[in-house]
Amino acid sequence: MDVNQPKQEHLLALKVMRLTKPTLFTNIPVTCEERDLPGNLFNQLMKDDPSTVKGAETLMLGEMLTLPQNFGNIFLGETFSSYISVHNDSNQVVKDILVKADLQTSSQRLNLSASSAAVAELKPDCCIDDVIHHEVKEIGTHILVCAVSYTMQTGEKMYFRKFFKFQVLKPLDVKTKFYNAESDLSSVTDEVFLEAQIQNITTSPMFMEKVSLEPSMMYNVAELNTVDTAGESESTFGSRTYLQPMDTRQYLYCLKPKQEFAEKAGVIKGVTVIGKLDIVWKTNLGERGRLQTSQLQRMAPGYGDVRLSLETIPDTVNLEEPFDITCKITNCSSERTMDLVLEMCNTNSIHWCGVSGRQLGKLHPSSSLYLALTLLSSVQGLQSVSGLRLTDTFLKRTYEYDDIAQVCVVSSEVKQS
Repeated sequence: MDVNQPKQEHLLALKVMRLTKPTLFTNIPVTCEERDLPGNLFNQLMKDDPSTVKGAETLMLGEMLTLPQNFGNIFLGETFSSYISVHNDSNQVVKDILVKADLQTSSQRLNLSASSAAVAELKPDCCIDDVIHHEVKEIGTHILVCAVSYTMQTGEKMYFRKFFKFQVLKPLDVKTKFYNAESDLSSVTDEVFLEAQIQNITTSPMFMEKVSLEPSMMYNVAELNTVDTAGESESTFGSRTYLQPMDTRQYLYCLKPKQEFAEKAGVIKGVTVIGKLDIVWKTNLGERGRLQTSQLQRMAPGYGDVRLSLETIPDTVNLEEPFDITCKITNCSSERTMDLVLEMCNTNSIHWCGVSGRQLGKLHPSSSLYLALTLLSSVQGLQSVSGLRLTDTFLKRTYEYDDIAQVCVVSSEVKQS
């Protein structure tokens, strides 16, 4: 890693070592069949090897720990730790020793030194030690710049630097999908469903400690990644949430506007910022990593000027028997008032009961009205509620609403039984 060697003899020596946890020792098993020339020799040697797991000698994984032999990989979101030591190799006392550690990235230069004060003096065979930590937040090339300045007994000021270059890799591939839902039948809120696909693109398994969504100020979030089993909440991924290399896992969240924003259709309509994902994982022997995405944004749903949604509708109705539904009509405009006329158009299976072409009156900006309607179906099966038309008499503009919802139509004998 050391790319720059000092060109002159210095009284001080600088050593830098990355601090990482050890790994499990791996051995390559050598076996043969008993009828071969070595017979049982190789198997016996593996059983006598203290580094193998007793009873599982043919597995590559041992039960001993081994210190890292190289710099290793550093992934975005992990903490980079390094041990810096300045040793006085001479027989002289040096003074005013200043050790400075900077981390150079593609966009900034960070000072990682614990202290900016100089050490008054350093005697022979003594050293100055420091441990630096930095949570890596950028991918790409990083350069650790260690600089040492000191004063010799003659009063001459000395200075040298060393550079340690390493790459920061991307540990996870995160993809998101948004699904804009219309108002459900029990509330007036607009639900947004977020599917987050998280893939482990490292070469070792990860323990997914936490994957959560921090919503924006207008939303509340509900995680849909657990199921209730015997009164207890259990993860849909099981009790051991390990993510193997190149495996992908899908997390699902439901966001609902807070009550103070739920009635403001024009406000919620324009909201595109949903929140950000917070991901925490552990690797190898417990090394912790954390990533937080930038603000996730969705495409704002296009409701147009007028929005029609269903508040109540039965799941199952009798054939050729009237049933009631409740509609909510919202003026999504924030500036102009509408004068609406309701028209009901029959389809091959759905027939509306009532007067078509009636006046609904004026609807002010960002306000709503509720409308009770009656209809019946002449065809059995799953039928689509269609055929509503709203006309704004001010602008002479007509809004068509088809496939608003679906109902299951059965014969009266089937429903009664």
